[in-house]
Amino acid sequence: MKHVIYIYMLVCGLVFSSCNDYLDIVPKGNKIPSTLADYEALLRDEYAIGQTSISNALYLLNDYYVTVSNLNSPTLTRANYMWDETADRILLNNADESTYYQLYAAISSCNLIVENVPSATEATDAERAEVIAYAKVIRSLCYFVLANYYADTYDAATAGEKLSVPLITSANINAPSQQVTIQAIYDFIIQGVQEAIDGGLPEQSMTVLHPNLGAAYALLARVYLQMQNYSEALSYANLALGQNDQLYDWNAYYDEHRFTIENPEDYTGLPTPTDYSYVENYYFRCGNGSPNYTTNELNIPVERAERFEEGDARFLSRWKLYSQNQDTYYRGVGNGYFNWGGLTTTEVYLIKAECQARLAQGGDFTEAMNTLNAVRQTRIRPEVYQPLTASTLTEAIELIRRTKDNELIFSIVPFADARRFNQEGTYARTMTKTYEGETYTLRPDSHLWTMPFPAGTINNPGNGSIQQNVSK
Repeated sequence: MKHVIYIYMLVCGLVFSSCNDYLDIVPKGNKIPSTLADYEALLRDEYAIGQTSISNALYLLNDYYVTVSNLNSPTLTRANYMWDETADRILLNNADESTYYQLYAAISSCNLIVENVPSATEATDAERAEVIAYAKVIRSLCYFVLANYYADTYDAATAGEKLSVPLITSANINAPSQQVTIQAIYDFIIQGVQEAIDGGLPEQSMTVLHPNLGAAYALLARVYLQMQNYSEALSYANLALGQNDQLYDWNAYYDEHRFTIENPEDYTGLPTPTDYSYVENYYFRCGNGSPNYTTNELNIPVERAERFEEGDARFLSRWKLYSQNQDTYYRGVGNGYFNWGGLTTTEVYLIKAECQARLAQGGDFTEAMNTLNAVRQTRIRPEVYQPLTASTLTEAIELIRRTKDNELIFSIVPFADARRFNQEGTYARTMTKTYEGETYTLRPDSHLWTMPFPAGTINNPGNGSIQQNVSK
């Protein structure tokens, strides 16, 4: 199993270079993990467990700008960014393996913890249960991203038949790798989070790299929304907000940095507040940047920038129009750490708003709009802000989706939401753009919405077999 070997070696190499049952001789200066602290250290290693790279989903959404020079050759990036349905992405996907391997590396670390922590030394039963609970939430989050990247979106009518991704529950190098159905992977995700909640997940976690109780509730809200189970999603959204309902005041941030923000020629990297201490965090997870050192905000296309609401202080504080040679785009001016892969209060507010709209009685969308406006009041400049109202479900969904797409840009959520809306049909969108005088479209039923497994995993499926979930 090439991917398990790679993952296991990566995990072992980062924290310890000898794995029980596989090497009998411990290299000098290293150790076989035995104490709870040895295993808990895995949860703090962001390279091994805390990355979620989903670049090709961002390219497909056109949320992440690709320079003209990088579109001149037939690559996987170009196929997704230009919505090229004729491209053989399976053939092109012979190098982009980061999404698959990073997430399965994290899963392997979590499996290692779940399997071995029950016998870890120098700990109480409660302390062991807490570390296992952290690992189960992280593992479920990783499987959610994998399932919404490499498999079709959840549809109750077909979820029990269509294949999803390999389900691996052991870090043993000989562990079976079974590609299960979409329903099976969702059942496993939910079961893992519920076990964590029941098994000692604390309200206050060790660090923001350890998902707390609010994170577990937030993840279940996300999962149930994806399954279109709005009552359950609303219930868990309320539980999450009961743990933390804080929203960051982006208007105050704008006022603090007004001089730099309002100077169109000043591209000074502003310190981003969306770091480890961000008040909205339930769980911090690196997205498409690199963990452990600061990075810059990603650049976005001009057409994407136009979809932000007028007076959005968060947008104005993060991007500025920039031209260089043949490229014009909105350049990211934020610098620091970005919680693109984790869970935040803003996402939960917007899950709650959609569920309130879906479940509204008598066409009264007041509660849903109040929840949406609670977020917008901390984002939209006061001289522009007006509370939004909706008279139809379609109008409510469109307003909530606009804010959610913008707030959670660079995370898996806008991609997963788009697939969910496309599958539902009622709120499906055909995306369009103009590039060098030609019009391009991305249909809601396009096969491009499901990413192909990388060549490495197809050619080396391990102790099982893997079937592509997309034709090309």
